[in-house]
Amino acid sequence: MIEVTAAGVRAGRTDPAELTEQALQRAREHAGLGAVVHLDPHASSADLTGPLAGIPLLVKEIIAVAGMPHTCGSRVFAGRVAGADAEVVRRARAAGAVLVGLTHSHEFAYGCTGTSNAAGPCRNPHDPTRMTGGSSAGSAAAVAAGIVPVALGTDTAGSVRIPAALCGAVGALPERGTLPIDGVFPLARSLDRVGLLTASVADARYVAGVLAGVDLAAEALSAPRLGVLADPELLDCAAEVADAYRSGLDRLADAGAWVVEVKPPDWRLLAETAFDLQGPEAAAVHNALDAPLEDYQPDLRQRLRDAANVPGWRYVRARERMPRLAADLGRLLATVDAVLLPTVPIVAPPLDAEEADVAGGRQPVRDLLLRNNRPLNATGFPALSVPMPAPGRLPVGLQIIATGNRQAFAVAEWIEAALAS
Repeated sequence: MIEVTAAGVRAGRTDPAELTEQALQRAREHAGLGAVVHLDPHASSADLTGPLAGIPLLVKEIIAVAGMPHTCGSRVFAGRVAGADAEVVRRARAAGAVLVGLTHSHEFAYGCTGTSNAAGPCRNPHDPTRMTGGSSAGSAAAVAAGIVPVALGTDTAGSVRIPAALCGAVGALPERGTLPIDGVFPLARSLDRVGLLTASVADARYVAGVLAGVDLAAEALSAPRLGVLADPELLDCAAEVADAYRSGLDRLADAGAWVVEVKPPDWRLLAETAFDLQGPEAAAVHNALDAPLEDYQPDLRQRLRDAANVPGWRYVRARERMPRLAADLGRLLATVDAVLLPTVPIVAPPLDAEEADVAGGRQPVRDLLLRNNRPLNATGFPALSVPMPAPGRLPVGLQIIATGNRQAFAVAEWIEAALAS
């Protein structure tokens, strides 16, 4: 556990230089994954008295780290170096974390597969021929491969939770405003959040609390009331995901949870609202760069064209209805301790896959990856993706949505323990 390791560093029982060198060595050994795009061989901490003393940390490359490249995975920013730390990075340094390098991002964080970057694709540590998901691709892959115990990511439409599910890591998206976005290159400011990739829920809770300056621990749960969404489309999954989900719910019930079916809010309207917010805001950001379209990866070129074509009235309407839709979800969440659904309905597809099979037939990979994730970003509520026992060799994720950070982490820790028993 990160908390225990940091305590060992502070007490002099654990050598922080050894922790750093181990992380650097593991990054070199796993270089073929493309998860780490920049390493600092001289990484060290100036303060070994803080709550993250000596903990090796990787940071998604759209988050500014002073003196390190800040290209956002794009030729548009080739050679660009950050002049100052993003606020979340400053807080990590102040807490004693050792920033060992940067992780792969889908170009400008505008994609969910992790395959599009000037440096090439990021590869899944469970099968390098398969996707990591994105856009926090490298952060999830690095944690899943054991390079570091924690990495920073961002999430605008699922970009922490999707790669966490496909790579078998814990992906934590705290509620809006928990972690600062100053110094993070924007995708869509109405939706952007900073999140964490870790190996356990306890680690995610601890690091999020340190970076937010609050204690996120809550009283242990004994028999949580867990809502499952009664929506056939959201549960239209590949066979291995459906099997893992059904088996996981049975395990939770056997462990004492009350598993109840709940009527979902208008999930499709939430997704449409998030889409109508993201496109125009992203188009505005990139219009201001005035960069030639040919400098972007092919998928980004098309995405920016599509974003520029979202009518202004749809953006205005989306902003108007966002508070109402968030309130609708809030009312549902108030009836249970958390709502559960598969994080993504498929396991990691091949790197070049454009479609994948679910029970309802073949569908576009990108649509499937975003389907259960994008809607939440229009609300601001917290969510975590935790690994579920899966029938095959590829990971499956369970998404947990709750009213606030403490409750989300408490339920996720209870579920993690129940699924491991």
